[in-house]
Amino acid sequence: MRRVVITGLGAVTPVGLSTDSTWDAIKAGRHGFAKISSFDSTALGVEIAAELKGFDPQDFGINRKEARRMDRFCQLAMAASHMAMEDVGTRFEDLDPFRVGVIIGSGIGGFNTIHQEHTKYMEKGPGKVSVFFIPMIISNMAAGMVSMEYKFKGANFCTVTACASGAHAIGEAFRAIKHGYLDAAVTGGTEASVAEFAMAGFQNMGALSVGSDPDRASIPFDKERHGFVLGEGAGILVLEEYEHAVSRGAKIYAELVGYGATGDAYHITSPDPEGLGAAKAMEFAMQEAGIVPEQVGYINAHGTSTALNDEFETRAIKLALGEHAYHTAVSSTKSMTGHLLGAAGAVEAGLCALTLRDGVIPATIGYQVPDPLCDLDYVTEGARQVQVEYVLSNSLGFGGHNATLCLKKA
Repeated sequence: MRRVVITGLGAVTPVGLSTDSTWDAIKAGRHGFAKISSFDSTALGVEIAAELKGFDPQDFGINRKEARRMDRFCQLAMAASHMAMEDVGTRFEDLDPFRVGVIIGSGIGGFNTIHQEHTKYMEKGPGKVSVFFIPMIISNMAAGMVSMEYKFKGANFCTVTACASGAHAIGEAFRAIKHGYLDAAVTGGTEASVAEFAMAGFQNMGALSVGSDPDRASIPFDKERHGFVLGEGAGILVLEEYEHAVSRGAKIYAELVGYGATGDAYHITSPDPEGLGAAKAMEFAMQEAGIVPEQVGYINAHGTSTALNDEFETRAIKLALGEHAYHTAVSSTKSMTGHLLGAAGAVEAGLCALTLRDGVIPATIGYQVPDPLCDLDYVTEGARQVQVEYVLSNSLGFGGHNATLCLKKA
């Protein structure tokens, strides 16, 4: 059983187009919410989203011709991977390329392209649908494109588990290295669903925040929460076998030590009211890490700002940690980034690594009205300066998919 460490990070998010700018915004408690600018959302009844501002794929080494053949979700994954590989400082030329994998999750894939090409089909007929339509929309193309860019030929696939996709991708990459199938992996999640067609679906099911005040749009655990803010972005981690990382003098952000994956077997969108599935994911991650609840210093909650998730996740944390739940810092960085769907768990895992490195626990911003059903320590006073040794990162997806990652201070 080999040790697995994080040696590279890349992120493009609504609060920053780099890992450093994202982390600076998170520490400062700045959100990325604003009136939707990419299309007229009046008919949807939704005003606020968490869009990427100023993103240009050419800034990340993707030429104009390549960019036109990629959906936005793929561009974001390529950009974050470019950043992570620059950060890691090697292309692993010393490793067998079949021992370096690429596992990148996406909950939906090319929603922007689906919308655009369907519009062309309806207005101009089937002959006008792009020859690149299929490769642009399939969720696995982000992993495929990244592997082609860096010539990594190991395990190459996409996890598709809605909002848990990014966390599951990281967990599967972690296990592949731990059990000796890979020596390194580029892993994480990506999503670009701030599209009119996609938002119509989320809005009609009552999932989205419909407020007009960006400061009160995503307010996890607040009694007045009323839905999530849809966001876009990508988070990529480079995982590496510990001895290999040490031998080349790599900087190590944190160590991955546990992964729990469970299913609710309850409902297509609602989490289990008992919270048992999510609790078991946390328990399994702690068991694999070899720790007890009292050693967990922080939980980055799924914390979507929906009525059901926040109540039921609070219940799950109490089940998993027992009395120690009341002595553990819990926060939701979705209060700043919005909900990045398949990218959420990956971006949040990266933030957890930075929490361990810097001794800074992110806040849950925008919180004003306590909810008696959500009664844990949600770090509502601002970012907290405190050293912790272990953190948990929760991701819970539609369909009852639960994933928890356990990280340890390097």
